[in-house]
Amino acid sequence: MKKKIILFIALLATVGAALAGCGSTEAQGEGETTTVKIGLNGSGVPLWEPIKEKAAEEGIEIELVEFSDYVRPNLALADGDIDLNAFQTVSYFDSFIEEHDLDLEPIGTTLIAPMGVYSEEYDNLENIPEGSTIAIPKEATNMGRALLLLEKSGLIGLPDDFDGNGSLDKIKENPKNIEFTPVVAAQTPRVLPDVAASVINNGVAVEAGFVPVDDAVFIEGDTATPYINIIAARADEADKEAYQKIVEIYQTEEIAEHIRETYNDSLIPTFVPLEKIGW
Repeated sequence: MKKKIILFIALLATVGAALAGCGSTEAQGEGETTTVKIGLNGSGVPLWEPIKEKAAEEGIEIELVEFSDYVRPNLALADGDIDLNAFQTVSYFDSFIEEHDLDLEPIGTTLIAPMGVYSEEYDNLENIPEGSTIAIPKEATNMGRALLLLEKSGLIGLPDDFDGNGSLDKIKENPKNIEFTPVVAAQTPRVLPDVAASVINNGVAVEAGFVPVDDAVFIEGDTATPYINIIAARADEADKEAYQKIVEIYQTEEIAEHIRETYNDSLIPTFVPLEKIGW
């Protein structure tokens, strides 16, 4: 009798182990799935719905995890609470992981949310008169990005060693003697009636009713490499097959068209090699 009980217990243990294996989130063979948790900001959820469908066909179940700030997604990724995140520019990513000493790595580029120069009076920055006033975001990172955009437009010149952190004293050349007025980023559309032009972040412009690629007098393109958005993973898992498959699905023309349609062309799909963004 004791032998039968022992054999029965051993059989139960074997079956239990097999069932536990079937519940694993790691793909073990044909017909099994891998679950991947991806951290996003809420506005990014509609973008990922068709990606979820395509990934499911490949045996990858994507679980979207929403965050309301720009700090927790990277910390959650580093802690293993999520597997990937997709919410940030490479510039922000580089700064954040250095400041917090995190071992994370970009595994693919996604899109750019272009900053633009807007004007109610001028349809070309070349027509802005000498001594005019232009509003720019006052926050250091936003101002730095705005100054780089204005330099690209030809209105100003910056030092060769400009580090991207904005302050008005870093303007080296200002041939039209433009007066730059720093304002809170969220207020940059509201001051348009009072200035010759205003530099407005993408999200702020969209909330104000603009379609950036149509309404901006001058706008960033996919050459603004520090501001390209990325998908990030823990460095030791960057080459994981399921993660690379998700990047492959994202970087298709079908998803690019979905992005353009869903966000009314206010977001620009930008699939460039990681080497182009310094990785």
